[in-house]
Parts: sequence; C-alpha cells; structure tokens
Amino acid sequence: MNHHTQVGIIGAGPAGLLLAQLLYQQGIESVVLESRSRERVESRQRAGLLEQGTVDRLRQAGAADRLDREGLVHEGVILSYNGQRHRINLTELTGGSCVTIYAQTEVVKDLIRLRVETGNPVLFEAQATAIKAITSSTPMIQYTHNGEEHFLTCDFLAGCDGFHGISRQFIPESLTTVYDKVYPYSWLGILANVPPSTHELIYAYHDRGFALHSMRSPEISRLYVQCDVTDTLADWPDERIWAELQIRLGTTGWTLQEGPVLEKTITPMRSFVSEPMQYGRLFLAGDSAHIVPPTGAKGLNMAVADTGQLFDALVRWYQDGSTTDLDNYTACCMRRVWRVQEFSNFMTEMLHHNRDKSSFDQHLQESRFNQLITSRAASTLLAENYVGMAAKRASEVLS
Repeated sequence: MNHHTQVGIIGAGPAGLLLAQLLYQQGIESVVLESRSRERVESRQRAGLLEQGTVDRLRQAGAADRLDREGLVHEGVILSYNGQRHRINLTELTGGSCVTIYAQTEVVKDLIRLRVETGNPVLFEAQATAIKAITSSTPMIQYTHNGEEHFLTCDFLAGCDGFHGISRQFIPESLTTVYDKVYPYSWLGILANVPPSTHELIYAYHDRGFALHSMRSPEISRLYVQCDVTDTLADWPDERIWAELQIRLGTTGWTLQEGPVLEKTITPMRSFVSEPMQYGRLFLAGDSAHIVPPTGAKGLNMAVADTGQLFDALVRWYQDGSTTDLDNYTACCMRRVWRVQEFSNFMTEMLHHNRDKSSFDQHLQESRFNQLITSRAASTLLAENYVGMAAKRASEVLS
C-alpha cells in the first residue's frame, strides 16, 4: 500500500509525538510510525525531570494540562559530598527558572491522547524497515503493519526512533563522525512505593559510590545507586540497595524512608554523539543522534530541544519556502548538544567514585565540589545548565 503525508515521523517517543502535535497545530500533516505496541510505549520508565524550556514547549503544544496539575516544581537541588550537603537555589540564580518533576511516561501518555483526540492516531506495531530516496523531494519510508508492507512518501523525514532505531544508519557512513565515551560504572535504579524523603533532588557523592534521591510523585520515590558495570540485578537484593542508599545519602538529622520496591533496572553510563544530524530530507532528533549519562537529567530535554529546532525550521519552510533553518539544523543542534554533553560529563565525573582514579584526581574531584559551595559564580553556572538556560542561549546564538 502506498500513501503520502507531509512529514513522516519514525518513533513515538517524546520527540516524535511532540513534533507531530506541534505540526498539527500549524496545519501540517504527519504520520507517526512506532514499532512497539501502545501498551509498551506507555509503560516504559524513563526520565522524570523537565527543564523550564521543555515545560514551555509542552505548553505551546497544548500538552501540559496534567503536567501543570500534577508536576512537582523544584526551585532548588541538593548536592552532597560524603554527607556534607549544599543547596543550589535554581530559581534565585537563574532569574526565576525552575525544573519540574513529571515522568516521561506521563508526557508520552499525554501526547498520545492528544494525537488520538485529533483523529491522527499513531500507527503502533509499524516496523520501519528502510528509508529511500532521501535526497529527493519525495523521500519514502518502507514499513510493515498488520502483516502487510507499506510505503509512505513525504516531504521530510524525522528520525525519532532512539539509539537502536534505523534512521541513523541511513546517513552515509562516509559523511558521519561518531563520538563515544563509556563510563566505568552503571546506575541501579528503583521505583519504591514510599513518599519521597526530600522535597528536592539529592545528588550524593560518597566514597562507596554515587546515589540519587529523586521522585515520581508525592507517593512514589525514584532512587539510584552507582554499581559496577558487571553487576546484575541478582547482585542487588532490596536489602542491599536500601543499606547502600542509607549510607550514601545519609546526613545528620535526616532519615531516608524505605518501602516496597516496585521496579529495578540497571542503566549503563555512556556519552554518544553522531554528526551530522541531517542528510537530504532526513533529520534526526533525540537519542537517534545523541545520548548522555543520566546524571545531568538531560536526555528527554535534549530530545525536546531538537524537536523544537526542527519544528521551527519546518514551519518556516512551509510558510515561505526558506531552507535556511533546515540547512543550519545540525549546526544549531550541535552547539547545544556539546554544551549539554559537557555539563553531563562534569556532573558525572564530580559525583561518581572511580576506584581507578589517582589520589591527585580524587583531590581535584573534591575541589570541584568545594568550589560550588563557596562560589556564587560556580553555583550560577551549574544552575543555568541544570534548568537549561545555557543550552537555550547556545541555540539563540546560531539562530
């Protein structure tokens, strides 16, 4: 079966769904193809911290009603170094910006609901198998759905199908440069049925390893401990996880509440960038082009920023035929991507224990934390990166 749309979107994650909704508001047609079932897409646990700019984009898309009701607004973040805590006042240091705790799972549910309500449902269990004629004016996605083969022609293609998707592989290898860093530790994360023991996130360095206390709602806590890359879930029974969290997050006069563990996962720590993010009429967004270690809470926010950049460029093309923003898509994105990569790397290196580091490097690591608690300028830089202001400025410079 052959059919046509204006923008073909591969992947029903936050990037693909948000792009479809923004385009719909401008009267631009799109088709979203997703290889997994709706149930699977709506149940995937991912990030939960939204930058100010991400919240603003979701509001622009009309997808923030529930976020505004249920999201947990945080005006600060807490850093801990072997039990010594320091609060970074995000709102004060950034002129009023903040972050919001609202799970990526819920963002996806909200965007899918909007897609269905507008009569433009996502094609779930539609496996994209090839992209063809990328450099022509009518590129095409070949995919299978309900056991049949289909061909979708379009004006533009958006590859929002994640790190393991097919989109990136259709940019010629001879034109592609890949930058990759694998960290010597992983995160073991849990969802726990217990109210958070803190009103703001706690990032903790400890000589036994990193820990993070986050949350998903007033009733559900999200917590992480650094573990070895060779560890499996069998190595971490619930009792061991809670014991390590108590030690790594502990400080005088504060108690970590424990509860039933609902979910347990291990996440490798990696930085990855593939450049360029475009070829012909194919444009990558989100994890299909780059991933960051989760320490800076930037993965979802980078995907939304890419989406916003691509949306603005497409609207300009459809309105007046200008290709300037489309031509500069990679350059605009990369300036922001590398800023975010540097911040995520900084947070990761400062807060994780690496037993292979020399004593010299360990003292440098401690010095970075000490600078944050003694220098308003250092705290301001961290706050601006954390809420996303520095990334916004990087994009504006190139626009």
